[in-house]
Amino acid sequence: MKQHIRLKLRQVVSTARFPHWQNILKNKEIAKTHLHPEIDNIFAKYQMPIWVTQEYCPSGRNWDYTELVTGLNRIYRLICQSNRKIPPELIRELANISIVEEVQLGAIGLADLPELLPSQMSITTDRRSRDAIYLDEAHHLFTKGHPEITVAVLDTGVNLNHPEYKHTLRPGYDFVNIINGASKFVGDFLGYDDDPDDEVGHGTHVTGIIAAKGINMPVGVVPQCQILPVRVLGAMKRGSKRVGAGLVDNINSGIKWAIDRGADVINMSLGIQHTGGGLPHQEVVDYAQRKGVTIVAASGNDGTEQLYYPGALPYVIAVGAVDETGKMAHFSTYGEQVDLVAPGTNIYSTYLNNDYAFSTGTSHASPFVAGSVAMLKSYALQKRGESLSDSQVKYLLKHTADRIDSRFKHRKAGFGKLNVIDALRLLEYKIT
Repeated sequence: MKQHIRLKLRQVVSTARFPHWQNILKNKEIAKTHLHPEIDNIFAKYQMPIWVTQEYCPSGRNWDYTELVTGLNRIYRLICQSNRKIPPELIRELANISIVEEVQLGAIGLADLPELLPSQMSITTDRRSRDAIYLDEAHHLFTKGHPEITVAVLDTGVNLNHPEYKHTLRPGYDFVNIINGASKFVGDFLGYDDDPDDEVGHGTHVTGIIAAKGINMPVGVVPQCQILPVRVLGAMKRGSKRVGAGLVDNINSGIKWAIDRGADVINMSLGIQHTGGGLPHQEVVDYAQRKGVTIVAASGNDGTEQLYYPGALPYVIAVGAVDETGKMAHFSTYGEQVDLVAPGTNIYSTYLNNDYAFSTGTSHASPFVAGSVAMLKSYALQKRGESLSDSQVKYLLKHTADRIDSRFKHRKAGFGKLNVIDALRLLEYKIT
């Protein structure tokens, strides 16, 4: 994909209806090349013709109130028609225009992909991760989820035919299309489509933790909820290691797409560092908050006090990892942004080719929390026929987590270790 600039204006300056960026990739004839005279003149000065597109699609025929309030209608993607590098001076000149609120160059975000190990150990060795959050008791006494509750998995995709969870899958989408530097990427990265199949295994492993039937592995947290697979990461080779890679703006598009298709919970077992400009994912996380959608993200795996987004945003539940003994995992990124911790070492779950694997990382702690959010929302729906708000979910998780010491919030463990059975008991008390 050619370079692009993400531009947010202070107000709508044109009555023209601009196409969404995905649409012009398929049909350049519908593209528009002018946005506003001041902006157009700068691109003309640098002899850089562009296609002007909307960054986001409206959820309906027109922008709704929430989209207008969060300013999603004022964000544009200006795509270069040539493969020339965008000069920094052009970005600076755009930023100095009074009508421009924010401008930044489209960037590739990199996310850690923990190694997946073949199922070389007995699957019974991983009962402890499910036992650690009291999952069996929660299933027996409360719920295994509700089919009207949907968990979106934004990741490397999902193995769509895996027998553990194919019964739960809704039609998904693939937002990965990285053409420049293609030789460095692994798998299918050309073309946006509705096939979010996983060629890496990371998203598949995460999905099993949330929704597996329990055929050849411990049952998932909410096997009766629905899964919405959204592929937002490809895989890039960095020496001998693989990392997840995707355009940050396309990850944003994936978040909004999931919200608009009815996701109640979004799991993002990924995180990118802040590289300048506005905070990554800020406007779509604000949109999720106003829509009542809970976002859960991994805190990171560098073992330092570092910020990874979206987990570092105030609205998102950032999840760290504990090891098999219940102590903080040495790799778990920490700091004020961490809300909860959950099992994250040697987790057994689904893998490519209908197989299974072990993996370690906060990526695999996050889905335990995302599944628990879906479980709370499911029980409220079953018990009262009502939806549970995001703030209510956070209250329940925060006040029932197992503290790791006398502090209410710990620098590394947040409010403590996930305890889903106590969260459900508190919910039952509150609603009865």
